[in-house]
Amino acid sequence: MEERPETELISIPATPRASTPGILTPAGLRSPRGVPKEAAGGGSTKSWTPTSFISPRFLSPIGTPVKRVLINMKGYLEEVGHLTKLNPQDAWLPITESRNGNAHYAAFHNLNAGVGFQALVLPVAFSFLGWSWGIVSLFIAYLWQLYTLWILVQLHEAVPGKRYNRYVELAQAAFGERLGVWLALFPTVYLSAGTATALILVGGETMKLFFQIVCGPLCQSNPLTTVEWYLVFTSLCIVLSQLPNLNSIAGLSLLGAVTAITYSTMVSVLSVSQQRPPSISYEPLALPSLTASLFSVLNALGIIAFAFRGHNLVLEIQATIPSTFKKPAHVPMWRGAKVAYFFIAICLFPVAIGGYWAYGNLVENIPRGLLAVTFLLVVFNCLSSFQIYSMPVFDSFEAGYTSRTNRPCSIWVRSSFRVFYGFISLLIGVALPFLSSLAGLLGGLTLPVTFAYPCFMWVLIKKPTKYTFQLVFQLDPWLVGYCF
Repeated sequence: MEERPETELISIPATPRASTPGILTPAGLRSPRGVPKEAAGGGSTKSWTPTSFISPRFLSPIGTPVKRVLINMKGYLEEVGHLTKLNPQDAWLPITESRNGNAHYAAFHNLNAGVGFQALVLPVAFSFLGWSWGIVSLFIAYLWQLYTLWILVQLHEAVPGKRYNRYVELAQAAFGERLGVWLALFPTVYLSAGTATALILVGGETMKLFFQIVCGPLCQSNPLTTVEWYLVFTSLCIVLSQLPNLNSIAGLSLLGAVTAITYSTMVSVLSVSQQRPPSISYEPLALPSLTASLFSVLNALGIIAFAFRGHNLVLEIQATIPSTFKKPAHVPMWRGAKVAYFFIAICLFPVAIGGYWAYGNLVENIPRGLLAVTFLLVVFNCLSSFQIYSMPVFDSFEAGYTSRTNRPCSIWVRSSFRVFYGFISLLIGVALPFLSSLAGLLGGLTLPVTFAYPCFMWVLIKKPTKYTFQLVFQLDPWLVGYCF
């Protein structure tokens, strides 16, 4: 009677060891297959961990040698990590096929996604809002976005044994399968595709300006047209997009982060170092009607919101980081995000405040700087930002292909998807050349993704108790009504 529990306990470790075969990914790596539902705890309401079956209650009647073996096995399982239930298809997709990211990669990706050409439009928003409301709006948007970023990082592994690797997956878990897709798919895809198209327009125009400054009057006889510069920039983007997955573009994200910090600093310094116009004024622009004033204020708030986009990439970036029982992915992710948002603050605030101080309400367009090196840095930043914002779209293309064929994309299929997407973005940019100036519209679409959805998802997944300080503290004013 006393030997039976001992025999059962010794045979238990064979279950997790038997559930860890790997499958070959397009990158030549191996990814573990999903464990059975029973092992992942899906069949019961109680949460399961790799060591839940080795408790002091089980160890108490067992002799010291066996107890030592089981304790060592418990430490090994804690070191190896959660036996997370994985979808084998994830091993074939660009976002999840490589999980060797770290805090440095997270910092590079978040900084590359968070700082870009949209920072140069912030003085325009100040020209409609003025000093007080402009600074207050910028400060609140920054703190609010940092808070909702923390929510997404924590929700990535909110359910034991499950990782929400994409924004749409988390929305489906919170709002339901159908409603989650309707609420999250359109704004996230539109944000990725719209940003990529705007990057083609800004990058092509900046390349044209750079060429004109460097070449001067020697190249005025037969210059390239603006559309031809768009084509040149798109071709460069397509070549760089052949890198297979999100981790493989970490070097490009580092380049984008460095160039963004550099040209933001240069724009700020050039703005405050030159002499201000004599007719400068810091009063908000006067418009002929109340309706026009209202739309200008909404456009300014949309510009500020667009400057703080990037939440549609947070879960995807965290999905590239390995997660273990002792070292969950949210630890390096949050460490890298804090570093990234420190640099985002020292880039955006000086550009907005310095640019408005130098130009006042005379600002009418994106300030392009005075030196050719600034244009070159903007081009490099646009090239790298195109890659990270396009990766969710590439992932969606390949997910549709692999789900239908039940096999990974070949190199030719993957390349075809990316060439197709690049030229579709170019076609949209040529058909809508004013898209780069619609920062307010793009920012309006980022509002729910960045500022509202994370708070709702926290309530629906974590289910904090009503009428408690925890609910009020965890949520922003959008959800105070939930208490009633």
